[in-house]
Parts: sequence; structure tokens; C-alpha cells
Amino acid sequence: MTVLSLLESGINIKKYKGKNFLTLLDYSSEEVLELLHFSRLLKQYQKEGVPHQYLVGKTLAMIFEKSSTRTRVSFEVGMNQLGGSALFLSSKDSQLGRGEPISDTAQVLSRYVDGIMIRTHGHEIIEELANNSTVPVINALTDDFHPCQAMADLLTIYEVKGTFKGIKTVYVGDGNNVAHSLLIGCAKVGMDVTITTPIGYEPKQWIVEEIKAICEETGAKFHITNDPIEAVQGADVIYTDVWTSMGYEEETAKRLADFEAFQVNEELVKYAKKDYMFLHCLPAHRGEEVSIEVIDGKNSFIFDQAENRLHVQKAILVALLGS
Repeated sequence: MTVLSLLESGINIKKYKGKNFLTLLDYSSEEVLELLHFSRLLKQYQKEGVPHQYLVGKTLAMIFEKSSTRTRVSFEVGMNQLGGSALFLSSKDSQLGRGEPISDTAQVLSRYVDGIMIRTHGHEIIEELANNSTVPVINALTDDFHPCQAMADLLTIYEVKGTFKGIKTVYVGDGNNVAHSLLIGCAKVGMDVTITTPIGYEPKQWIVEEIKAICEETGAKFHITNDPIEAVQGADVIYTDVWTSMGYEEETAKRLADFEAFQVNEELVKYAKKDYMFLHCLPAHRGEEVSIEVIDGKNSFIFDQAENRLHVQKAILVALLGS
């Protein structure tokens, strides 16, 4: 099968071939919505047993400089379901761990594989990789962005709420990479979005300015506050993440104190709509950033959200690597 058959569904998938997927800032609102539509189509194909092996003979190199469960499994399974294959490369098992320049790795891998996925630290690392690669590079997480996660978040919200218009999504917690990509994604699809953090943990200012500019184009409303109760008033979606991300472990004690008032619990969600949905990118620390009653309650969609990583990544893989 080729991606040409996908044109029948109204998805111009060919225009994405060869592009990188580093941040949602690089994609228009129309493109984000189109990839989400494509994700839903591939999810339907899988559920109905419709063959969709669009990447037969294609190989994805997966570079992991940060540990992972969902990212590795979803990309590897996704490539398999699409008829391709995936290679796991950790920094300690490759020359990257011995100091080989990322530019050399990019040029060598480009001659072996059809795409490169990387989960790494500084965003400048993936930018250098992409600048020296002749095949598409996909961001599976950097310190600044987590775009694949945001796409799964958006797909989950749409599946439950049936629309993005008039929906208020509230992120409670650290203004980290997950928050950055979620805020950008919400703004791109025209969804109102609020973030509430302790003072000093707000998202990066240059990213805030980008989000404001996107909202002017899409009509979405964007709000930042240090008051979690104010933030979740009338929320349709409440989202949180761990208070201490990878690389910040030495700050754990301080963060536990700083974020104490930002736990998503039964008291806080009383201010949201009764049919609010709870999201978390996982892994979660139950009893820390979220109470057990909320994360395991009837309003929680965390496992649908985790599953959707598979479907959105398959759509991204076919779009970028397909022929």
C-alpha cells in the first residue's frame, strides 16, 4: 500500500514528506488539525483491522538519552504495525556515549535509515541533529518541548469532548516541556488554555509570546495565573504532570514545598465543570501532583491518552517517512 490512497480521505499527506517534527511551532493550525484527523483515521483502521502498512521497508532509528516506557513502546509498535522496523539506540550503547559529535551521528544514520527519533536533553541537540540529517527527525522529548505528547493530548480531548471550540483546558503545575507543547497545541486548534504555576515556575517567556501570537490568529484565549482555584474555574479539562521532571531531581524537596498548593485533588476539581476530564502524561506520582481519587476516578482519561501516543505517532511517521 502507498500513502496515495490516503488522498481519497481528503488528507494531502504528501506535503509532509521529508519534514522534521521538532515542535508544533513549525506546523500551521491547519496542519495540526490535519494530522489529528489522520491519527483518527489510522486509529479506526487499527480497531477495524484494516491493513495500513504504509511504511514497508522503512526503518526508524530511535535514540534514547532519557529513559522511557510509553515513547519507546509506542514508536516501536507503531513502526511494526505500519510494516516497517525500529532500531533502539541508547547513548551508552552507541558512539554518542563516547563523545561522537551529534552531527557525525546524524550524517551516518541518514545513510542507513529513513527517519530518526530522539529523546534527549537540550533542544539545541535535536536542532543540530536535524540540521545535519538528510532524513526526517522527530522530537520524542527535549527539555523544552514534547510535541508528540501534545498531539496525543489533543486527540484525547477531541474524542471525549467532540470539539475544540468553547473548551477550556487548564494545566496545573510546572511550566515544563509538556506544558509548553500543550499550550502551543491548544492555541493552534483554537482551544482556550490556562496555565497555573507557583511563582518562578512559569513557562519560558519567549514561548509565552509565541502562544499569544498564535491565539491572535486562532481566536483562542490564553491565561497565566499563580492561583490554581482561579485557573480551574469552569474547566473542561484539567491536566498535570510530575512536579520534578528528569534532570531536576536535586530540587525535589524544594519543589514538593513550592507545589504543595497545586495538587489536583477532589477539593480543587470542585471548581471545574462536573464533566471535566483529567489528563496526565505519565508516569504519575499518586498522592503528590494528583490525588488517587482524581487520577483513578471516573473523570480520568489517562490511559486513553497514553494509547493515543501510538496513533498520533503513526500518523506523524507515515506523513514524514511515507512515499
